[in-house]
Amino acid sequence: MTRIVSACLLGIRCRYDDERRPNEKVIKLLETEVLIPVCPEQLGGLPTPRTPSEQRGEKVVTRNGKDVTEYFIRGAREVLRIAQLYPIGEAILKQKSPSCGCGQIYDGSFTGKLINGYGVTTALLKSQGIKVISEEEL
Repeated sequence: MTRIVSACLLGIRCRYDDERRPNEKVIKLLETEVLIPVCPEQLGGLPTPRTPSEQRGEKVVTRNGKDVTEYFIRGAREVLRIAQLYPIGEAILKQKSPSCGCGQIYDGSFTGKLINGYGVTTALLKSQGIKVISEEEL
């Protein structure tokens, strides 16, 4: 199977804090599957490292209140373009992320509170019929 995967789950330095945090279950999949790494935030034009962002209603804002929604939308569209270039069976995206969250995202208060919802990229992929799971569902 060919899957899109959040690049950060493979240990690529694209997280907001520029740290490596590979997920061992995702790394193990490399033995048997083709994984195409993507980072919607970078594809949308945001730097690494960057100020943490959370969804607040229909917008995505940084901790200091800057609206970065357009970067997240642009990145989501680029990930969709990549998904359409390959026979993608599914996407494995980073839980809780404002781009990649799958079922749970932070509530926009920057207090660590989670709510039910989808990140910008996950919502777009799902709207196009692409199955999305989080690394926690592996």
